[in-house]
Amino acid sequence: MRVLRLVLLLTAALVAAVAGLPAFSTAAFTSTTTNAASTVTAAADWTPPTVSLRAPAVPSQASVVLTADAADGETGVATVTIEHLAANGSSWMPVCTATAAPYSCTWDTTKLTDGTYDLRARATDRAGYAATSHTVRTTVANKLLVVLAEPGETVRGAVTLTATVYNAGTTSYAVRLEHSVAGSGTWKLLCTDSTAPYTCPWDTTRFTNEEFDLRAVALSSSNNVVATSAVVPNVLVDNEAPTVTMTDPGTPLSGTRTFQAVATDAVSGIATVTLQAQRAGGAWSDLCTVSAMPYSCRVDTTALADGTYAFRAVATDAAGNVTTSAAVTSRSVDNTVSAVSLEDPGAFLTGKVTLKAAASSTAGVRSVTIQRAPAGTATWTDVCTTTTAPYTCGWDTTTVTNGLYDLRALLVDGTGVTTTSATVAGRQVDNLPLRGLDVQTANGGPLAGRPDAGDTLTLTYSQQVNLNTVSPGWTGEPLAVTLRLRDGKLLGLGNTGDTLDVQRTGSVVNLGSVVLNGDYLQKNTATAAATMSATAVTVNGATRTVITVTLTAAPSSNGQLRTVTTGSAMVWTPSAAVQSLAGVASSTAPVTESGALDREF
Repeated sequence: MRVLRLVLLLTAALVAAVAGLPAFSTAAFTSTTTNAASTVTAAADWTPPTVSLRAPAVPSQASVVLTADAADGETGVATVTIEHLAANGSSWMPVCTATAAPYSCTWDTTKLTDGTYDLRARATDRAGYAATSHTVRTTVANKLLVVLAEPGETVRGAVTLTATVYNAGTTSYAVRLEHSVAGSGTWKLLCTDSTAPYTCPWDTTRFTNEEFDLRAVALSSSNNVVATSAVVPNVLVDNEAPTVTMTDPGTPLSGTRTFQAVATDAVSGIATVTLQAQRAGGAWSDLCTVSAMPYSCRVDTTALADGTYAFRAVATDAAGNVTTSAAVTSRSVDNTVSAVSLEDPGAFLTGKVTLKAAASSTAGVRSVTIQRAPAGTATWTDVCTTTTAPYTCGWDTTTVTNGLYDLRALLVDGTGVTTTSATVAGRQVDNLPLRGLDVQTANGGPLAGRPDAGDTLTLTYSQQVNLNTVSPGWTGEPLAVTLRLRDGKLLGLGNTGDTLDVQRTGSVVNLGSVVLNGDYLQKNTATAAATMSATAVTVNGATRTVITVTLTAAPSSNGQLRTVTTGSAMVWTPSAAVQSLAGVASSTAPVTESGALDREF
């Protein structure tokens, strides 16, 4: 989980210094400095141990010896604990703890329910640092057991489903593979196979694009049900191709240019978009592959031979469906002439902003002038003129009125000819004194990577806010609220991220929304009881309001929660309804999480 919060950075550092707690580092040393006043001793161990777990045989039956490998180059390994977790379980259970190599123990699987299990090892060194191994999956089968292999979270076209019957002995079984609309419990036959390996060809094109539950049922020779597998839930069928359009990059093209496409997918979401170029008479070649919006990349066209080109985009969704856009044709790449482009400084601009242009000319560059104008007008004003690369300048946006502005760059080559760049249009200058400053989440519950009780969401404003504008009548004392988590697919975000906001019965909570960029929900909406409190914190002489939302219970949902192991920076969009103590409305400029990236919750 992403655990850093801006307001706690200085506090955490101070606590660590006072308590004498070292932080992780690649350093490993011991030294002592003594004088008449004091003695300072450096820690002997600054790094956690390494640990891995050897995979047991599949299936795991009766008593199984589990072995972990662990090492620590400084203070040595103190303990290694091996744990197991049942499929779809929520709590890791200890198998044993070993204090000396070989770190092994006997796992009595006869005391467990047959099924799929994950195993891991946790090593702790003598300095107190701990590390956890990657998980290893096995199947416990001490009795007759039927297991359906997971076909993947998202499927398309013809899919082969495979089931295994363990401990069948000399008895012959038939296996029936069944499907059900996710959560409905109404099971229908896909196929029956009477010979191991038990497989079934699933033609998903005959099904609607939605989520299905799958299971396998073992039948005796008299067609009686003798065993049923665990349900493989929420397998998304997606046979709908994405849509994709290549944006016209213009002509002629020279220097470094932006190539972009627009792509959408209503079912499983866009996985990748590949932008391609084709020189007349040649083959298609990749310019770049991107996996997140905007589907664009900067390309140095000097790496392309001069000539006439076509450009297109190829979109692939999470299920593997592919769509190729119509080509934008008859576009010229010509690097024998002057070219100038202005890099996009971002949608929201505040304070001092660096504007940067790329410029080139076979006749040499005499000067580059960067200009601004109120959006949609032709009233251009020079921001700066520079004669040497890099062609950059600082723009103090506090000297202009808040609002939308267009930006461009003008190149004057060695012969005096002026070339004008494409306009970077509609950039918002926003120097409102009240704005969102930072967003953080922290894991306070038993599970990392899944929202549950104890987890927190912290929102920091640049100034103190009038808490009555956050929620009527609120003074900052702990207040019962509801945290709502909505699946990104429902909001048209594909699988790229879920969105959370805060609600209060009978009244609004004007905190805006946070895009988590992690797919926690398989579908629908989850809500969780929480408390909201506010504090005033002074950092570098500025007093700021920090609002913390703490989950008091795990979210409830009629869809399943996922555990997220990776993610990217989340983004908070504040509400303009919040005001400062002086009555100034908050900026709605998005705030991207600061600090180290791990995963939310």
